Amino acid sequence: MLLLQTVLLLLVLPSHSQDTPTQEAGVQLPLPKGACTGWLAGIPGHPGHNGTPGRDGRDGAPGEKGEKGDTGLAGPKGDTGETGVTGVEGPRGFPGVQGRKGEPGESAYVYRSAFSVGLETRGTVPSVPNVPIRFTKIFYNQQNHYDSTTGKFHCNIPGLYYFSYHITVYLKDVKVSLYKKDKAVLFTFDQYQEKDLDQASGSVLLHLEMGDQVWLQVYGDGDHNGLYADNDNDSTFTGFLLYHDTN
Repeated sequence: MLLLQTVLLLLVLPSHSQDTPTQEAGVQLPLPKGACTGWLAGIPGHPGHNGTPGRDGRDGAPGEKGEKGDTGLAGPKGDTGETGVTGVEGPRGFPGVQGRKGEPGESAYVYRSAFSVGLETRGTVPSVPNVPIRFTKIFYNQQNHYDSTTGKFHCNIPGLYYFSYHITVYLKDVKVSLYKKDKAVLFTFDQYQEKDLDQASGSVLLHLEMGDQVWLQVYGDGDHNGLYADNDNDSTFTGFLLYHDTN
């Protein structure tokens, strides 16, 4: 009941305060009419519930930039990537500057040694056994390395030589040998066929030193010297240098 009275009194007080002129400070206002002279204030009420949280405030101003941190450790090496596609060929470049002219080279000297000779006597040649056959019909002997007076070739350029002979055989058998320094290195034998011309030939490669001699001669006794030559048939002896020694 006391609490109800207190609430009613509080409701009545504002209406009187609005109608009452403002008093100077320090002056005690008279009690409202009809108020009880012996009223007492009510006991304080319980605290109210907490209100709902307010809205978030605005973002503050950005702070100052911090100092640069230390470099981190290197990471592990990655896997090798796939090979890329071959690019398009670029444009052709400009020609370079022409180089300087080279030094003159040494003159190349060509070594020559060759001969080709034949029998000049018509008919059967009376060749003496074990004596060089003298081929006096000269086809080529520009270097004069073949001596027609002795029938021997003289080596003036050390190197490898090729020798060949082609013999026409008539009336007798033929057995000839190619000699090098008094030693037979090649033999050729041909048996004569009655009333017929026959041919015998041979060829060989020989290495010669300076001063070596090469010739052709009938081998054995005089029964094997059927070498022959006429206007239509020749017996020839040929030789030439293939290449000279470089040492």
